Amino acid sequence: MSDKSHRIPDQKELEKELSDYLSKKYGTHIRVMSPMMTSDDKPPKGKAGVEQIKFDLKPTELEAYLHDYVIKQDEAKAILATKICTHYNRIRYQNRNKRGGGQNMVGRIKNNIVLIGPTGVGKTYLIKLIAQKLGVPFVKGDATKFSETGYVGGDVEDLVRELVVQADDDIELAEHGIIYIDEIDKIASSTHFIGPDVSRTGVQRALLKPMEETDVDLKVAHDPISQLQAIEHFRKTGKKEKRVVNTRNILFIMSGAFNELGAIIKNRIQKQNIGFGAKVYSKEIDPQYLQECKAEDLIAYGFESEFIGRLPVIATLQVLQVEDLYQILKNPNNPIILGKKEDFRSYGIDIKFEDEALYLLAQMAYEEKTGARGLVSVIEKVLLPFEKTLPSTSVLFLVVTSDLVRAPQDELARILANPNDPQRQAAYESIVRAERNLIHTEIMRDKKYLIDNYPLVFNRERLELMINRHMNCAIPIDDLCNDILALHNQIRLFEAGFYDRHGFKIHFDEDATNEIIARSLHNDITASAVCKKVSRDYDYGFKLIADRSGQIEFTLPRKSVAQPDIYLEELIRESYHYKPDNPPETNPSD
Repeated sequence: MSDKSHRIPDQKELEKELSDYLSKKYGTHIRVMSPMMTSDDKPPKGKAGVEQIKFDLKPTELEAYLHDYVIKQDEAKAILATKICTHYNRIRYQNRNKRGGGQNMVGRIKNNIVLIGPTGVGKTYLIKLIAQKLGVPFVKGDATKFSETGYVGGDVEDLVRELVVQADDDIELAEHGIIYIDEIDKIASSTHFIGPDVSRTGVQRALLKPMEETDVDLKVAHDPISQLQAIEHFRKTGKKEKRVVNTRNILFIMSGAFNELGAIIKNRIQKQNIGFGAKVYSKEIDPQYLQECKAEDLIAYGFESEFIGRLPVIATLQVLQVEDLYQILKNPNNPIILGKKEDFRSYGIDIKFEDEALYLLAQMAYEEKTGARGLVSVIEKVLLPFEKTLPSTSVLFLVVTSDLVRAPQDELARILANPNDPQRQAAYESIVRAERNLIHTEIMRDKKYLIDNYPLVFNRERLELMINRHMNCAIPIDDLCNDILALHNQIRLFEAGFYDRHGFKIHFDEDATNEIIARSLHNDITASAVCKKVSRDYDYGFKLIADRSGQIEFTLPRKSVAQPDIYLEELIRESYHYKPDNPPETNPSD
């Protein structure tokens, strides 16, 4: 029985094996609910519910954030930033003024939104960015997969239940989430109500209550997790629990390409201008017609008036041109280039792009007629041979030039024949310098308020640390600014806490602080954790020094972080010079 292969597994091992099996067979939402599990087994959560949502964001602040990530679409960004900020700030206002009865106001209209625009213009990307910025759970669904009463491809209310999953079972947080439904134009009925049109109209009607306000029961027959949770709750308490999600504050955003909508709007506008002074229109459908969209046009497209009445906000996104696609690639926050850099960086290869190459890629993507999605396909096609071959070589960098874009295989052959080409090395170093200067300029311009308000935090060394980290790991500058500010505060709090715990005043100098922040970012841990690790023997060493010299204040250099044992040893040895060990003189007569 000593053989490990015959050892009876303990409870946790059995739970893990069963969970892995069930997840593979039925999906990641299936897991083992052990009767032995208690609330103590669960990891501690951070802020709950509405506390972690950024209710105080102003429309101009959210719009500025979107400008950093999304090219063009200025009108759509302004509408989304304004109406979504108003939605959440109104919730905050109502929560603070519950006596006024605002929560139960009859006829209150939510700022539900419909986005109109062709594929690849950034509709989903915009909403994901907003949800991330606000800190609310986000769920995306496809309107074509829903049935009127489900369960064909899914039930409309399943999206609400999925919000609870995305909110880590925090119902209050889920009740303030965003549900995004794409391909909404596919459930518009045509002029006759036969065949699939009845079902399409039914899906519209099924969405009416959730879009306004209804209670969605979390326990449903087709969801085994909700069933198991109910059983476990009954086992522990002996009571049945009815868990529901109210959709009053859930924001619904719909989107679609609406390919025939332009013709409907054009026809309406032309009818309004009939007469001798009427403007003469061409037979072609100008995409700008979509900017004139009204509720009546969406009803004419095939939507129920009740459905459109619950979508009071309309935002139209424009078709992306070559210059727009080029600016997307130039944007330092764009996930396409950042993702490709990460792909190559995982093999230890640094990839850089020349401007001419980026413009050529934009031209190629425009010919795909799929908007920004075309950028992904053309970049993958061009770089696939390099991604396959270079990891097996000693090449440490790749410069994407216009020649490489035009003839990838020829350029790959040249790199393999002469991997240490000095001309290629010079081109790489030139791009690195230009990139560093550009990032530095952007930081000094866009983050000036941070630098001015926190000069002790964002000094020259830490700005360089931010630039290096951004270039090496593609972490957004906004996130790095927040990280460094938080890490700096953690170090100062640790210093104060050290005095409270041990009675010694310590202060990490600028070099030591830089070292702690660098280690925190590199290892993805808190500055408090770094300080705790390097200071494990500080109190013992400082006590020895204090006993000899009376010193209780210490300014700690970089070495105290990089080599704490050696630093302490040298510090203790040095203390002997201040107060030598003078043993009492012995009496010769003894």
